[in-house]
Amino acid sequence: MKTDIEIAREATLRPIGEIAAKLGLTEDDVEQYGKYKAKVTRKHGAPKGKLILVTAINPTPLGEGKTTVSIGLADAFTLLGKKCCLALREPSLGPVFGIKGGATGGGYSQVLPMEDINLHFTGDLHAITAANNLLAALVDNHVKFGNEKRIKVISFRRAMDMNERSLRKIILCAKGGADGEPHEGGFDITAASEVMTTLCLAEDMTDLKRRLARIIVGYDEEGAAVTAGDLGAEESMAILLKDAIKPNLVQTLGGTPAFIHGGPFANIAHGCNSVIATKTALSLADITVTEAGFGADLGAEKFLDIKCRKAGLKPDAVVLVATVRALKYNGGVAKDELTGEDLTALERGIVNLGAHVDNLTGVFGVPLVVSINKFATDTDAEIAFVQKYCAERGVKAVVNECFLKGGEGAKALAHEVLAAAETPYELRYAYDLNDPLKVKIAEVAKRIYGAAEVTFSEVAEAKLAAAEAQGFGSFPVCIAKTQYSLSPDQKALGRPTGFTFPVTDVTVRGGAGFVVVECGSVMLMPGLPKVPNAYKMTINEDGVIDGLS
Repeated sequence: MKTDIEIAREATLRPIGEIAAKLGLTEDDVEQYGKYKAKVTRKHGAPKGKLILVTAINPTPLGEGKTTVSIGLADAFTLLGKKCCLALREPSLGPVFGIKGGATGGGYSQVLPMEDINLHFTGDLHAITAANNLLAALVDNHVKFGNEKRIKVISFRRAMDMNERSLRKIILCAKGGADGEPHEGGFDITAASEVMTTLCLAEDMTDLKRRLARIIVGYDEEGAAVTAGDLGAEESMAILLKDAIKPNLVQTLGGTPAFIHGGPFANIAHGCNSVIATKTALSLADITVTEAGFGADLGAEKFLDIKCRKAGLKPDAVVLVATVRALKYNGGVAKDELTGEDLTALERGIVNLGAHVDNLTGVFGVPLVVSINKFATDTDAEIAFVQKYCAERGVKAVVNECFLKGGEGAKALAHEVLAAAETPYELRYAYDLNDPLKVKIAEVAKRIYGAAEVTFSEVAEAKLAAAEAQGFGSFPVCIAKTQYSLSPDQKALGRPTGFTFPVTDVTVRGGAGFVVVECGSVMLMPGLPKVPNAYKMTINEDGVIDGLS
């Protein structure tokens, strides 16, 4: 089969004005970035369409194809005559040149132009990086020239959109003297920065400035939070973000309009595209397909408990993506031994799917459809086993072949999703916002992850008490843990139970409006693998790129 980039290169792209017109947008509503990309400038109206969330089981080294399914499902809706729009996250350069690769789908379910989206795109991540580092510079400058706010501890870190482990911890002003007092600092990858999460949860420019002002940059001698607003930094930061706040419009292989905007990590942050892009799509299309990062225990939980609550959203249906190969992996089969029918391994591993089905239907109460992302090695018996397992839990499981067949391969899934989206229901949450922070953490750990108990380090205890005292107790919690398991142990596959959930640290993200709860060591700045993807890419005299995926 052809590579993703070969398929993308052979596709016939429509002019972006034609794609915009499908949503009722005129030339005055868009700012074009070349022939096939545009920023949408029209303010979103009231949501009128249905919202479909795509999530997945816990990710494995094999991948479940969540983004691919999102794109294929959107193209299937288009083929069925529906006015559909995608709303997805932007890729980060770090994973593109590291180990994960790009994030534009795969096979015949991709968003285009693939190379542009995976690389610099419209410059959003560069603008977010600049705004982040402007604030960091203003903080150090404030301390240098008198420190009027009496900042004792600087907590705000710098950012860059590249994997670079050597920058995780650094010493700033190393020589001292005129440079300022030496102090510890570090870099996070841009996708993990608070400026990214802040932009993605903002409703408009006014709200963005309000949120930027609430970003905590450090703490004074009494332990009180000092914010970007205390330093007067929000206006200059917003200036750098004036274009980045506008949603990016592109297209799928099937010609479906797609907003690709914002890209927060799904462990340290909430893992969703921007509220502005989602609401713009909902106001223009009859159906909006979006996704949440990582497995449903992280992505879907945060989409529902954080994004939906803050933005007043409610999905009409949820699609849970699974693969037979990944379920067998959860059953303890090594990834290089997965070919051939193995119902025993599937029976052991399918409990991971069961956990997410129980959470989505039992805890949140959402209408659910399972998408079996089919591979050539899957047997009829294995597919039937998954479908029977889901049927016993009152959920329809549909085979999806959009990787090989594009929208045509997802038509059956689209029909089931349309039926599910007509089901009236009351969205529930994993916890009450009025509960104390420790109670919220325990509710997620026990109800969603399956923990037996939750423990708190002395540092976490102190920071939670301080957060409550300073008025952040009503914030939702954003739990940062491994994405590879329901538990804190990434090697505990399937559906672990009876484990202890250890809370090691806590960070208040005032701009985003949630409290990050860390379980173990959380990676804010990834490193490169021994052989990065960067070594596998080439570009010729005509600008044609190979090796990008």
